[in-house]
Amino acid sequence: MKIAILLGDGMAGRPLPDRGGKTTLEIASTPNMDRLAREGTLGLASTVPEGYPPGSDVANLSVFGFNPADCYTGRAPIEAAAMGVALGPEDVAYRLNLVTLLAGMRDVYMNDFTAGHITSGEARRIIEALNRDLAEEGLEFYPGVSYRNLFVWRKGEAGAKTTPPHDITGKPIQPYLPTGPGSKTLLDLMTGSQLLLKGSPVNAERKERGEKEANSIWLWGQGKPPKLEKYADKFGLAGTVISAVDLIKGIGALAGLKTPEIPGATGFIDTNYEGKVKAALDALREGDFVFVHVEAPDETGHQGDAEKKIIAIEDFDKKVVGPVWKGLEDSGEEYALLVMPDHPTPIELMTHTSDPVPFALYMSGRKGIHGEGFTEELAKKTGVAVEKAHLLMEHLTGKVSLW
Repeated sequence: MKIAILLGDGMAGRPLPDRGGKTTLEIASTPNMDRLAREGTLGLASTVPEGYPPGSDVANLSVFGFNPADCYTGRAPIEAAAMGVALGPEDVAYRLNLVTLLAGMRDVYMNDFTAGHITSGEARRIIEALNRDLAEEGLEFYPGVSYRNLFVWRKGEAGAKTTPPHDITGKPIQPYLPTGPGSKTLLDLMTGSQLLLKGSPVNAERKERGEKEANSIWLWGQGKPPKLEKYADKFGLAGTVISAVDLIKGIGALAGLKTPEIPGATGFIDTNYEGKVKAALDALREGDFVFVHVEAPDETGHQGDAEKKIIAIEDFDKKVVGPVWKGLEDSGEEYALLVMPDHPTPIELMTHTSDPVPFALYMSGRKGIHGEGFTEELAKKTGVAVEKAHLLMEHLTGKVSLW
């Protein structure tokens, strides 16, 4: 059986008072996901175990079928795996965001956790400057995609309290700076980056074009290397992960799945949907499993932009769910298709929550518990509640029966 998981990152949300009490998922036109809900099984799944942060790292491990309680060590070491950065057992990886800070009368604020969605080429030039002027033995910087980069502290400290910058958009940064073991080194690097980036040619060029400057680094999401069971051993599957985001590709790499580069995949609303779908269908012809991740609904949720999030959800439905489903139908093979978000990213909060998320699962030739359409409320109405979302993959592969 072929298995496809299509994940619209952060697609779920909460009712918006200024939109008639509807969520962006309820407002968006999603005929393909609605049909999937009507013809398959619709329900709610809890992707974030109690006591864990509602991050994409924890939530996506669950969707992939891994129990975060068994394997989660932090976000950055997963991204390091995707970037091919080797970590020793005592090494600590940190996510390094390039961000835009804004100085106010009394405080410094987190203006943009993406530095205006700085390009990967510009980010690479900045990372090269950081390595040239701030790196020393055991402290290393690595370029990633756009604002998403990596810092590695060999045999470093992992115990500091750090904060995702997307959680504090518009807020003063002082209460959220690193504290605890190793925080002095982290703060020295962040302050040093601010001095360095004042004279950055990249920022001079961005300022000339009227774009936001990357005027600081922000370190968070640290951890030591995790150990994931290979997909071939855990589920007997060979397959591919399609994503622009290192976190998702990192989970795939650690699980022994292929993680091809898709030209034009940006991790935002302008991503190469067609290229992702083609790569997914090609992968299913060669293997048993594909995981397609679209980041745009989450990014627009973090921006607090309801209109863009609705567009991102509709694009996911029209440009990914529809064509992949058609490709599976046309193949003539038995298949399972699971569509879901990893976590909600409510517009009014501009960050993640751990609320259960809707999922729709179609398995060819099998009866389902149907719903009326793909929304948070309609999923709740079916009464199908999966309290441990990592069991969905075991259900898909016949290891357990959840309903």
